[in-house]
Order: sequence, then C-alpha cells, then structure tokens
Amino acid sequence: MPRGSLKLPSELVPESSIIMDLNKRINSVENIVGKIKNGSTIMISGFGEAGVPNRLLGSLKKLGPTDLTIIVNSVTRSHSLPHALIEANMVSKVITTSARGRGFGLSTFEKKLRDGEIELECIPQGNFAERIRAGGAGIPAFYTPVGFGTVLAEGKETRRLNGKECILEKSIVSDFALIRGDQADKYGNINFSYTQMNFAPIMAAASKTTIAEVREILVTPMEHMQIQLPSVYVDHVFATGESA
Repeated sequence: MPRGSLKLPSELVPESSIIMDLNKRINSVENIVGKIKNGSTIMISGFGEAGVPNRLLGSLKKLGPTDLTIIVNSVTRSHSLPHALIEANMVSKVITTSARGRGFGLSTFEKKLRDGEIELECIPQGNFAERIRAGGAGIPAFYTPVGFGTVLAEGKETRRLNGKECILEKSIVSDFALIRGDQADKYGNINFSYTQMNFAPIMAAASKTTIAEVREILVTPMEHMQIQLPSVYVDHVFATGESA
C-alpha cells in the first residue's frame, strides 16, 4: 500500500500519538541497512554521481545480501557504488534507464549481461520516473505513447487514446529506498541540494522503507517552506557530515 494512503482522520488518531516524539535519527548505519535481506528490491537515488547514497551503499556492500533487484537511474559508471554491488555478485536484476558504459572495454555489468548472469529491464527515463511516481501514488498502471511500436511494447496491452497508440506500463514499487539528501531534522523531513533531489522523493514514496543519508541533521524542526520530502515518506535518517 502506498505511504500516502495511510493517513487516518484526526478524530481516529489517539492524542498520545499526535504528541509523540518521533526521532528517526540513527547512529549505526549497519543495524538499519542490515534489514535488507537476500532477494530484496531496492531503489537507489542519484543522477549521474549527484545524490547517490554512497555511505549507505558502502555499508550494504560490506553486509553482502544477494539476489537483489536494484532500481537506479544509471549503471554506466563502473567506479560507482551501485556498480560495485554488481561486481560483488549481490545483484540479480537491474531496472534502469542507462545500461551502456563508456570508455574502453566492457564493464562488469555488461559482461554479466552478455553472459546471462544478470537480468536487465531498460526503460525510457520518463517512463522510469512515472512508473515510480505511480507506485508511490497507489496507481497500479497507466497508458503512455512512449515505446509504442518498439521492442518495449512487446507483450504489453495497447490502446488508442486521444488519437495516439499507447502501451500499458505497470508501476514500480520496492522494499527499500536508499536516498541522499542535504539536510534533515530528527523527524525525517528532508531537503536537497540541486540535482540531489532527482528521483529521491518519488522513490521514497514508492518504497516500504526509506533510509536517507544527509549532510547534517538540524537541531530544530525544519521550516515547512524548506521541506522537499516530508517525514511521512522517511523511516531513518543518518548524518554523514559530508557534502555530495
């Protein structure tokens, strides 16, 4: 069930829960990341190298769960931590918008794909974003003209809408979202620095559990006009003290 649909009318919420101090700050990344088990589906924020939760991914790599499905904008950078999970034989499927590497030779991911050791679902970036957004909004599927008449449409339902041929795309949800922000308060409200924002908010909404790393956690509650990702979509926040 999408997070946004879990709100209850105020008259049904006990007064004690309204005033409860919800501190989502964590000091041990390993304990929380350790909840990610074999076979989990994980969304990873980032656009290029901006907004990638490197501290969380580093901890995940050390723990070493396997048979993971990762949902990430790009796996073209062989030096990135999302790619490091693939090199560590932790990933069985990748859902992404960009899978072809640059430079000389094949990346580990490309070799595994060639040899049939990993599954790939490559999606146009707009469809990628909308499928995740739909997942967070509780929309199971939607029609889009993007991809009609191509291999992306194979096996998918089609309809003609408003004079355009469209294909049915299913929403994407996950067990965990690992995201990177700039600041948070202890309640889990987050803001971002420029491109950091990318896919993070929609991934948080489309996941059962969201773990966020940020540069700093504020002492006081975040001003409402600064909040770009509300705490209802965040379960744990961790301060790295580092910009990214």
